[in-house]
Formats: sequence, structure tokens, C-alpha cells
Amino acid sequence: MTNDNKIPDAQTRARNVARLREVCLRFDELNMLLAQANALAEIELQNSPLYVRRRQRVQKQLETEQAVLNK
Repeated sequence: MTNDNKIPDAQTRARNVARLREVCLRFDELNMLLAQANALAEIELQNSPLYVRRRQRVQKQLETEQAVLNK
């Protein structure tokens, strides 16, 4: 069994390279959109009442522990 792979001509290679570059650019765009969506979700999460209450509770616990250690 022989596997005769032919090297495409320069025009075909140039078209393929151009398509691959376009695909890479589209993936970069999608990655930026996902990063933006992730950032927005993180902002929403940090502003949610549940998260704020948890953050306040942890802060109070830390203050209490520091007060005990400073005595």
C-alpha cells in the first residue's frame, strides 16, 4: 500500500492558508466574546445579594477572629 500525497500547487496552498487565517481570526473573535461574557457574569455575580451577604459574613468572621487574636 502506497500513500501518494501530492503537494498542492501554490494557488491552492495560498487559498488554504487564507482560509485557515480567517478561521483563526473567527476563533479569536469568539474567544473575546466569551471573555467579555465571562467578565459580565462575574460582575453580576459579585453584585448579587447572596454574594454580598456571604462576603459580609466572611468579613465579620475575619474581624471577630482578629479581635480574638489581638486580645
